[in-house]
Amino acid sequence: MTLTDTIRTAVFALRGNWMRSALTSLGVIIGIAAVIVMVSVGQGTQSEIDKLVSGLGASRLDIASGSAKAGGIRLGAGSRASLYDGDVDAIRKEIPAVQYVTGTVRGSTQVVYAENNWSTSWQGVQPDWFVINGWTIALGAEFEAHDYSTAGKTVLLGETVRQQLFGDDDPTGQTVRIGRVPFRVAGVLAAKGQSGFGQDQDDVLVVPLDTARRRLTRAATLAPGALQQISLGIANGESLDAVQSQIEDLLRQRHRIRQGDEDDFSVRNISEIIATRTQTTRLMSLLLGAVATISLIVGGIGIMNIMLVSVTERIREIGLRMAVGAGPSDIRAQFLAEAMLISIIGGTLGIAIGIVGALLVSHFGALPVLLNWKVIVLAAGCSIATGLFFGVYPARKASLLDPIEALRQQ
Repeated sequence: MTLTDTIRTAVFALRGNWMRSALTSLGVIIGIAAVIVMVSVGQGTQSEIDKLVSGLGASRLDIASGSAKAGGIRLGAGSRASLYDGDVDAIRKEIPAVQYVTGTVRGSTQVVYAENNWSTSWQGVQPDWFVINGWTIALGAEFEAHDYSTAGKTVLLGETVRQQLFGDDDPTGQTVRIGRVPFRVAGVLAAKGQSGFGQDQDDVLVVPLDTARRRLTRAATLAPGALQQISLGIANGESLDAVQSQIEDLLRQRHRIRQGDEDDFSVRNISEIIATRTQTTRLMSLLLGAVATISLIVGGIGIMNIMLVSVTERIREIGLRMAVGAGPSDIRAQFLAEAMLISIIGGTLGIAIGIVGALLVSHFGALPVLLNWKVIVLAAGCSIATGLFFGVYPARKASLLDPIEALRQQ
């Protein structure tokens, strides 16, 4: 028999029991649709983690000041002034692996322009802050050197703040009031959108560090020269863990912390957060893949079961075909083609349903979804493999029947 004859015979056999064939393919439809939706969710989640990594910086350390106590209650990291400008200078001079370092203070305020106002957060920064955090300037210019040295009343606006105060207009050179202090707008930061934690990164004001200390913080809340956080950019090829250990030793020495005493600072290694998120995503992807695989196995077992039933029902037909010259290979090819057709038709419908399902999850659900052609190819491959694997045994069983015994069946 030619390939065309085999396929034509398989189609004729399936049409004779079209309802049973449709119900059999339902398992494959569900399995393939599950593969597409779940793999797309897994890839979408991984893509979100990649954005998180690029937003935080993979070669970065953050040092937060210690926690204060009030009435026996610990107020959390950053509530105690334990980091100072001298720590930044010492890190820059004594740890060669540190390429960039900046001290920061931060707070929240109301910013006003004409009849518009907006509640936002501010950060007082040093020059390296822009490189460490990956910020660029969309309009205007970065701070001048004298802005840092003279506590100049200049400010950079995040895109969200700009839209709230100026709309689409260029605010460069305009004067805004931050709290009660007038500031000249030096420029606008390039938009970043939401962070990996869902925070609007563009809802921010940036001012020079000494400006923030003198103009935006109260003297009682921050000691002279104090910092709330120090951020570091590590040179490529350096070990974050090794640099972290060096920094911790240096700060313990500078802060005169004895062996066994609690540190008055905390170091956050971004790579640890990334590793945790990546591991969580990997486990979730394995779980989703396991669910999709189980669905395909169930569908494949359904195909095998129906094909075995079909072989039992058509024993006399098989005997007649063998009697008129069909060989075992022809019988095997016929039943394997039937199993493959059920799987391919179910896979095609499953791909269509899976694509629609992935788009619906992306539109209405909270999970990130990344649908691409590789997912479709994977689903098609799974469909073909399912029909081939679960169709081999029934096809082989049919081809091994004795034609004389088969003809005796009623």
